[in-house]
Parts: sequence; structure tokens; C-alpha cells
Amino acid sequence: MSAGKSTQAVHFGNTRLPQEQRETLRKAKKLEWITIAFLAVTVALVYLVLGNSQAMKAAWIEDMLSFLPPIAFLVAARVIRKPPTEQHPYGYHRAIGIAHLVAAVALLVMGTYLLVDSALGLITAEHPTIGGVELFGRTIWLGWLMIGVMLLIAAPPVFIGRAKMKLAEKLHDKVLYADADMNKADWMTAVAAAVGVAGIGIGWWWADSVAALIISASIANDGVKNLRGAVSDLMDARARTYDNAGPHPLLGRIDDFLDNTGWVGKAKSRIRDEGHVFHVESFVVPREGSTPTAEDLEQLREDCVDLDWKVQDLVIVLVPELPEEFLPGVETGGED
Repeated sequence: MSAGKSTQAVHFGNTRLPQEQRETLRKAKKLEWITIAFLAVTVALVYLVLGNSQAMKAAWIEDMLSFLPPIAFLVAARVIRKPPTEQHPYGYHRAIGIAHLVAAVALLVMGTYLLVDSALGLITAEHPTIGGVELFGRTIWLGWLMIGVMLLIAAPPVFIGRAKMKLAEKLHDKVLYADADMNKADWMTAVAAAVGVAGIGIGWWWADSVAALIISASIANDGVKNLRGAVSDLMDARARTYDNAGPHPLLGRIDDFLDNTGWVGKAKSRIRDEGHVFHVESFVVPREGSTPTAEDLEQLREDCVDLDWKVQDLVIVLVPELPEEFLPGVETGGED
């Protein structure tokens, strides 16, 4: 790879990625392209054996929707490489949040539609039929092909999802995490569809609608979880970990570092998640008798940025006392 290409590939806006994250991003893009290729084959196979099964239809639509997260990730990963401009002084990092939101809304809307459609099928006692198909000169029940296809495509997404999960943590990428989470749960969709088809085969007409309900509920649940996380980030909620399990520990690390600086008396920060990177505002009260210079402030800022590659942009504000109106509910070790 040429030096020019290498330099282009390691920037998120003005943030130069460390070697580990650069390699992680390359692997993530490769996995997303593999996912798209796998989904293309999956969608084609399921369509060929779709039949009249409600569960198969729901599984097929879920596979179609599964294109959204990897495409959103690849598009956003390209957009966020743009440097800040006068029109967008914070850069284009929010592209990740927008991609997350678009995928979440699509999942929720389609999941809700399928949920209602499947419930109506169960209420009206629809009796789906699955006919035969001629294959190699013999007529066989189409249900066997449906079950075979669903079991065939059940396992690969689980392994792909686990691989993506590890990469999502290193990149602090919530779109990649959401995609991985969906991949890991895809086997349940495939098994549910196969069980629904088998139920039709033994005369349980309701099994197909129940399986479709389970699949639809899974899609809608994915939509709700992702919508909650995407909206929270876009509304500048307190920065959380890539899986939204809790507040991001970087806030405490920055405040601890500031507290341990010689001329700093008290310090507290607030962080907002811009996508992969954070925007940090640190309010610092100098020790009594200390008069930090512009050089002291710049050195402190650079030292804080060096704590983690995700600290894309950090502002230090000197104040006589910590402004509680700007720091509601922040619990750090910055104040005794």
C-alpha cells in the first residue's frame, strides 16, 4: 500500500487512527462486504423457496433489512473521513449516528408491520399450504427445501456477528455493534422459520403464524433498541460505551488526569459522543496562587488528547468555581 493511501485510510476527520484501530477498520469493512455478499446469496435462496409460508416471508424480509446496517456502516465510514469545514466545524462524525437512526427506523417500521400481519393471520386462522416441486425428475414437498435452506443459512451469521462484536469495541462503533448483535440473533430467525414450515407439514396450521410472530417481534425489538441508542446519541446524551451498557470510563480517566496535574485544584468534564470520537469540555479551577499560562493550558490539552484516540477535540475552560449549571449529575473523582 502506498504512503498516500495509508494516510487517507487512518483519519476520521482530523483524528489520526492508531495502528490497531486502522487495522480494525480494515477488517470491519472486509467483514461488512462479506456480510453483504452472504445476504445476497441468502435472499436469493430464500426467495426461490418462499412458497405460501408467513414465517418464510418474514424471514426473507428480515434478510432484506439486514442489508441496512452494513451499507450504513460502509457509507458512514467514508463520510466521516472528511475534514471539518466552515459549514461543519465539528466534522462529519455524526454520519454514524444518522446511519444508526435510519437503520433503526427501518427495522422498527417493518418489524411492526410484519407483527400486525402475522397476528392477523393467526386471528383469521389462515391455513397456508405448501405444495410440491419437481427436482431431478422427482416431485418432493417444497417444505423440505425451505427447511434445508433455513438450516443452511443459520450458522454463518453467528460467527460473523461474533467477529464484528470484537471490532465494534475497538472502534467504538455502535452501528457495527448493532449489526453484530443482529447477526448473532439471526440463527433464531432461521430456526423459527424452519419450525413453522415443519408445523405446516404435520398439520399445525398455526405454527407458521406463530413462527412469523416470533421473527417479527425480533425485528421490532432490534428496531426499538437501536432507535433508543441512536436518538440518545444524537441528543447529546452523556457518552456511553459502544454497547450502551454504561457511561464511558474515559470521562473518569480525563478528570483523574486533570486532578493529578500540579496547578489544578478541581476539574470536571462533560463528554458527548460524536460517532467514533468524543467532544470534551473540561472545566478547570486552578489551585489558589496558581496562574497557568497559555502554554500550560495547551500542554494540558495535548496531554489529555493523548490519553485516548477517541478524544477528537477537547476544550479546557478556566473557571473560578465549577459551573453546576453545565455539569448536572456528573459523578467523577474531580471534586472531593
